[in-house]
Amino acid sequence: MNQRHVTTVFCPQGPVSMELSPPPSGLEAEHGTLFTTDSLLFLHELISTFNEEVDEVLRLRVSRKTHLDLSGELPSFLKSTTHIRRDPAWRVLPVPPRLQRRHVDIGDLAPCDTQRFIKALLSPAQGIQVDFDDGNCPTYHNQIRGLHNVLKAVHNQFPDAPHISQAPVLMLRPRAWNMVEHNMMVEGRELPAPLFDFGLLMFHCGSTLFENNSGPFFYLSKVESFMEARLWNKIFVWTQQKLGLPLGCIKATVLIENVLAAFEMEEILYELRDHSAGLNCGIWDYSASFVNKFGHRQAFLLPDRSKYVNMEKRFLRSYMDLLVQTCHRRGALATGGMAAPLLPPGALSDSHSRVLAAVTRLKLLEIKAGVDGFMVYDLGLIEPMQKLFKLHTEGDNQLHQFRNDVTVTPDDLLSMPAGGVTLNGLKYNIAVGVLFINAWLAGNGHFFYRGQVEDSATAEISRSQVWQWIRHQTRLEDDSRVVSRRLVTDLTNKVMMELRETCVCAGSHTSKLNTAADMFLEVVLKRDFPEFITTYLNQDHTFLCSQRSLVLIHPPKNHGCVCG
Repeated sequence: MNQRHVTTVFCPQGPVSMELSPPPSGLEAEHGTLFTTDSLLFLHELISTFNEEVDEVLRLRVSRKTHLDLSGELPSFLKSTTHIRRDPAWRVLPVPPRLQRRHVDIGDLAPCDTQRFIKALLSPAQGIQVDFDDGNCPTYHNQIRGLHNVLKAVHNQFPDAPHISQAPVLMLRPRAWNMVEHNMMVEGRELPAPLFDFGLLMFHCGSTLFENNSGPFFYLSKVESFMEARLWNKIFVWTQQKLGLPLGCIKATVLIENVLAAFEMEEILYELRDHSAGLNCGIWDYSASFVNKFGHRQAFLLPDRSKYVNMEKRFLRSYMDLLVQTCHRRGALATGGMAAPLLPPGALSDSHSRVLAAVTRLKLLEIKAGVDGFMVYDLGLIEPMQKLFKLHTEGDNQLHQFRNDVTVTPDDLLSMPAGGVTLNGLKYNIAVGVLFINAWLAGNGHFFYRGQVEDSATAEISRSQVWQWIRHQTRLEDDSRVVSRRLVTDLTNKVMMELRETCVCAGSHTSKLNTAADMFLEVVLKRDFPEFITTYLNQDHTFLCSQRSLVLIHPPKNHGCVCG
């Protein structure tokens, strides 16, 4: 992306050579604050210590996928860890007081959006998902701005924001293992992106958060196995020792976003038992993981998500019930996904009431299932959802709800919902996929479409379904046409015409939208399924080139595209 320069750092053992890109335009001071000699030494040691183990867990992912493909087997609860599941005695350590009541967090908050970040700090939410992953586009500018904004919040440098001890707790979400950081090299290799994010956040903010009883707390994305949880635990222990922090002060909520991880929830909690803040369940990344792992199998054809996929379906309801049961049995918090709808203006309008009623119905299902909290995107939903918890629960959480009525089998977790493919559902998936890529090319990690926020999770399920429907030559319910290369290409052209007429694409030109459509078609027409849309884009020449000239001193207020 940017031309790198060599930064030589001296330590007691001698000089350490690291390659670091120059600061993004306009962020020279912020860059200098983040990348001090001491922080670079810390990053170098962190990366050098864990680089090989990161490679190992990524190779394990490939190995497991290959085994499932070659054998035709399906996942089940592990025989090798039966002793962990059968031992009734172990519990995770209790979370600090500020994490015991996590009814409503703000989700998908990319901290590079300074204005929204400050509004969130001023909000009545219990927590903020400070998101460097799904809701964030990891341009160098966004990462530096976002990291520096977190530093400012933690050190009380925003004039109008509350003291960090009084603000909503920051739940810091570094990028997932599938991402790399292009702007720094250690030992001749680009960095694992989560270690870049985690290392800088801990170095600059960890001690202050701990001293103010406000952290350090994290979300861990896209964990696929207990071995990955074990690696994170090693990283936490090493970091606490290196920074002189008490063991166990780091707390992390693991997002169970992958079907394989659903069979290892207890083992994941066990590996992180000194550092666990619980588990989280969400709908779209988890649903997309079925296509990722089993999409080439006809039995795992996932029907139209707009019509047939929701948390009331057996495979998703079983996953949520098992997560709540598992967490509460071990003394861990269980949290639900994010409500993506945006409240229309005018609290007395019919449209406002309809959206609020729809969100309330779905979130009440989660509360009755026993969750201890969930996320919303729209700040206007915070207080109504907090009132919902107050009305239907007692106390700070629902840890007393052990869900002994639940017995979840592998068949429950792997049972695909009935249903087909609709023309509207196909067009909707195409639009979301194209607009997400368009947003990334503009340096944005999420956008608004048809009254709700869309991010990489909805882009994942959208492009996954289109790929799978082409792969299995699925027929439309509407007119029995086969979902083929020709049909998807024709519909993409029609969707593009509609988007040009109805969308206001902030900072985007028609040529960029055309490029996004071309890239979307490349992804869904590939012979082999690209595992993550964000990995594909982050490595793509078009995206990397677009960042060379992209200068976003302030992210566009509309985060890319706003469509009716």
